[in-house]
Amino acid sequence: MRFSEAAWATRPYGEVVEVAERDGSVLVVPVGSLEQHGHHLPVATDTLLADAVAHGAATTAEAPVLVVPPIWTGLSEHHMPFGGTVTLDRETLAAVLEEVADTALASGFDAVLLLNGHGGNAALVDAVSAAVGADHPDVEVASLTYFALAGDVAAEVRDSDPGGMAHGGEFETSLMLHLHPDLVDVDHAEGTMMEDPYAEVHQDLFDPGPLSVYRPFTAYSESGAVGAPMLADADKGRRLYDHLCATLATLFEEFHEQTR
Repeated sequence: MRFSEAAWATRPYGEVVEVAERDGSVLVVPVGSLEQHGHHLPVATDTLLADAVAHGAATTAEAPVLVVPPIWTGLSEHHMPFGGTVTLDRETLAAVLEEVADTALASGFDAVLLLNGHGGNAALVDAVSAAVGADHPDVEVASLTYFALAGDVAAEVRDSDPGGMAHGGEFETSLMLHLHPDLVDVDHAEGTMMEDPYAEVHQDLFDPGPLSVYRPFTAYSESGAVGAPMLADADKGRRLYDHLCATLATLFEEFHEQTR
């Protein structure tokens, strides 16, 4: 396993505290899931991608940033019918996130970002951010789902129609082909284009839509993947990743300037 220079986990505790106590220090908590992503992607896709974007941005930002190991499971009840999925209930996930943030902040960080990588976590992660912020009024506390940053570049690189960059589709598969090609089974890449009776429901990962309707994922796809993974390639993934890391690095630098 490779670790970036921004990894909290590979440093002695004194180095963690030294970074935390620098003016404008930023703590990042990646939040993922362990759930099915079709026949071609690993179940840890959301966790792997959130962690990779966090470290890619942290190592290029001109700011003191550390990234804790990712929270590897989230709210994935809607994927349970396929198997291969581990999920938490809302109270458990909220408690884990709050306790990780609370105890990590005790080292002296000035800002914390909960960086989410799974759509099903988004509302709860935002709520936890608000709760942690209320408990730590002297710290900048924020939350973000990383793929919300991808809209502009996704429009440039995509070959699929709207709905092709949904769960396990062209977007996530391209990123995985760039970052973890050995974990992608391209021969079994198949997906169902996103369709919903309500136009206001999200089409692509980075275009969530204003309407949220609960359905098990079996209502969308027989394979578990929604979108067009067969149109993915590593070059698209590189362009997406570079854009995400650069945008997020700028945000880290803004946190740094705001809190120093």
